[in-house]
Amino acid sequence: MAKLKGILLTEGMHGMISQVEGLAKALDIDFTHHTVELNNFWKVFPPKMTPISQSVYKKIDYSDFDLIISCGRKSVIPSIHLKSNSNKKVFNIHIQDPKVDLKHFDFIVAPEHDAIQGQNIINTKGAIHYLTENEISENKDYLSSFIKKDERKIFTLIMGGPTKYYDYSTKNIDDIFKKINELTNTYNFQLVVIPSMRTPKNTISYAKDYFGDNHTVIMDVDKKAYLSALAISQSIIITCDSSSMISEAALTGKPIYIASILPKKNDKRFQRFRNLFRELNITRNLGEEVENWNYEKLDETNRVAKIIKQKINS
Repeated sequence: MAKLKGILLTEGMHGMISQVEGLAKALDIDFTHHTVELNNFWKVFPPKMTPISQSVYKKIDYSDFDLIISCGRKSVIPSIHLKSNSNKKVFNIHIQDPKVDLKHFDFIVAPEHDAIQGQNIINTKGAIHYLTENEISENKDYLSSFIKKDERKIFTLIMGGPTKYYDYSTKNIDDIFKKINELTNTYNFQLVVIPSMRTPKNTISYAKDYFGDNHTVIMDVDKKAYLSALAISQSIIITCDSSSMISEAALTGKPIYIASILPKKNDKRFQRFRNLFRELNITRNLGEEVENWNYEKLDETNRVAKIIKQKINS
């Protein structure tokens, strides 16, 4: 039986790509990825105030597909329009709250902290993503030429970047670095710092200067370094701005510490996410006592894919 064909629609941001590609791979479909571009003033209108029309977005030149997987505000209208204009049965799946009538989609995959419900809603604990245990294991040795050759256990700091909720000011980053430095002095572990696409260059350079040559700071975005760090670390520290990377790290079953930043605005939605992960015994806060604990590895992507496969086949 031939594989189903899919198109993936996002705004091109790493977190969105991780989610749509992760689900597509778990569904075992052939897919192409398309970065959505909206036309003119439609860029500033919310989806619920936007017509379902080709005039809203730049044309996507791909017509042979069975599934649409979309993520992000800009992809909402293209997904609905492409489904409604197809000459065959097409299933469309949107990841996150689309902020339009939910009946426009066959499935909506939304984290519990988004607090939306409906017959076509599949709620997840955190974000789905494209990491797999095999991929993490296969890249375990990648950092062997980077890290210091000694007997110290490894802690990894995974850094996100500034958002409308969290500021990567020198003070905020300094507060995080001071807490980590106290831990390295107390427990004598080697720190590996992994930046993401959102991490400011000056923050990476500051980490290099701050922690010095006794630790390892990866200066460029490097997925293999990220995977390797997840594989070799005893514990993982992640800045609070990235729900997606916290969700990805939960696939390892390793202790995760959240490095908090005082929010610029109401971040109750993110607080709900972090509270859930703490209740699941996945995370604790940076600054709490260093411990080694276990929890059931979180693999929401494959769980969601199984539900969708069963419903499509029925």
